[in-house]
Amino acid sequence: MARILLVEDEENIRDLVKLNLEMEDYEVVWTDNGKDAFKYFQGQHFDLLILDVMLPEVDGFQLCEQIRLENLDVPIIMLTAKDTTLDRVQGLKKGADDYITKPFNLEELLLRIKNLLRRTSKDPIHTPETVSFGNNDINFVTFEAAGQKGDFNLTKKEAMLLKLLIDRKNEVVSRQQILQAVWGYDVYPSTRTIDNFILSFRKYFEEDPKHPKFFLSVRGVGYKFVEK
Repeated sequence: MARILLVEDEENIRDLVKLNLEMEDYEVVWTDNGKDAFKYFQGQHFDLLILDVMLPEVDGFQLCEQIRLENLDVPIIMLTAKDTTLDRVQGLKKGADDYITKPFNLEELLLRIKNLLRRTSKDPIHTPETVSFGNNDINFVTFEAAGQKGDFNLTKKEAMLLKLLIDRKNEVVSRQQILQAVWGYDVYPSTRTIDNFILSFRKYFEEDPKHPKFFLSVRGVGYKFVEK
């Protein structure tokens, strides 16, 4: 189920859009101001954002710009009464993927949402039950592993994170993606917890944990598992 953040201060429009999104089986979180929207965005995972422009405190253009400084991937649709060419260009320059003016056709909005979600969704490569790299072996069914210091058992969270990184082999996985995939939507640990898991993986599987070749840090973004 895709999760959508709806930021709209006109109650009638908000209720109409929210109702129709939920009828399409989307999970909707809403707010009527830009300041709270940014807090929600920082604390939760969303698959798509719908932003009005004329919002109290922080307008939609500012909000879009702030979000893009932290996340380049999440799809953003501007839904606004500001309908000049200049407004549209500004919205797209700030990082919006689509710009829809009010009054709008509800069916068209739903189709654009569906198309954006389809374009931006990533289906991970299916990882087999057992994986080997270097001199290491992992069984994702039993959580049994053989590493640099012999045999041991992974915890469930270790196995989930390890599988995510291996699914995305040679691809950077952001901290936000890790938190959503391994810890879910509701309770996020600190990002330091993720760092500690990666340190453990290096101790388990790297010949030289201080100079890793499998589990690499990408400064300011996240981590990736590399296997040539």
